[in-house]
Amino acid sequence: MAWKAQRTILMVGEGYDEVAFLNHLKKLYVQRGCGLSVTVKNARGKGARHVIEWTARQIANIKYDVVAALLDTDVDWNAATEKMAGRNKIQVLKSEPCFEAMLLRMLSKPANDAAPVLKKRFAPLVNGDATQADNYATNFDDACLQAGRHKEPTIDALLKLLAP
Repeated sequence: MAWKAQRTILMVGEGYDEVAFLNHLKKLYVQRGCGLSVTVKNARGKGARHVIEWTARQIANIKYDVVAALLDTDVDWNAATEKMAGRNKIQVLKSEPCFEAMLLRMLSKPANDAAPVLKKRFAPLVNGDATQADNYATNFDDACLQAGRHKEPTIDALLKLLAP
């Protein structure tokens, strides 16, 4: 069997929900032997600045071809945080203002409320538990994601990262 060079990607989710979604995408688009190795890690919240600092520490000792962080822009997202991401060559995948709003918009559902309201509205779409990757399969299948990439630049960027 021929050896195929691996392109390595580190994808960091701000918290458990983002990590579950990233793992859902990995399961959907990254097949064994495709030449792509995707590592998903959890920065465990605390705002955009923390996510970027945490991601920078992860890549201090391990080299990846691409490093991306999926984070909300409602806490600690500013020019200094963006500059720090750039210095560390971290591709920022922004959920504006939050992860649930982005996915609700992708499904053409209202997403202009406060985060707690959006989380409550989003919960039924993931069987009440947004931390489980399998719960994204029903409402966020390939057809939905492909259609949604035209509405949400972050979804488009994610799908481009995972393309073989």
